[in-house]
Amino acid sequence: MSAQAPSSAASPETVASAAAGADVYVCRADYANPRHAQVLVELLDAYAQDPMGGGEPLSDFAKQNLIACLAARPQAFSVLAFASADETQPLGLINCIEGFSTFACKPLVNVHDVVVLPTYRGQRVAERMFTLVHAIAKERGACKLTLEVLSGNLGALRLYTRLGFAQYQLDPAAGSAQFLQKWLD
Repeated sequence: MSAQAPSSAASPETVASAAAGADVYVCRADYANPRHAQVLVELLDAYAQDPMGGGEPLSDFAKQNLIACLAARPQAFSVLAFASADETQPLGLINCIEGFSTFACKPLVNVHDVVVLPTYRGQRVAERMFTLVHAIAKERGACKLTLEVLSGNLGALRLYTRLGFAQYQLDPAAGSAQFLQKWLD
């Protein structure tokens, strides 16, 4: 039931695994591939409409420009999950953006979006996608993965804990880091 990670000698591109008799095909998204581009926007839009994604669809601007904007950023990469290698039935998506840890003086990878369609939740699809995210992050020399999660998203919190994520602390006496935002006009 575990996904096989690509060898470190090869460029991590795909992970295939099986659970409960069903294959799950996981690959690095190719922003120039029209099928990957379509699926990425559809999955992100489904996530945006989910209560954990804000409950609103993506704007027309985002739908029309997202792929070109991601492709223009070498620090961005995405991972897609499909029911099989024929890529007809999408299951999930992870979007990542490379950042930089000044303390470690190494890249880090921020997991920006994690999407699994409701029908496929609880089937370890996200776990399989994270196997490839981890391999790509290691290939890039990243020292860590980071992510944000809503405190009410208990299923995601369980997944992230199972995968080894923990609240960020430098010193427990100083508390845990909080994620804040400020919109720029």
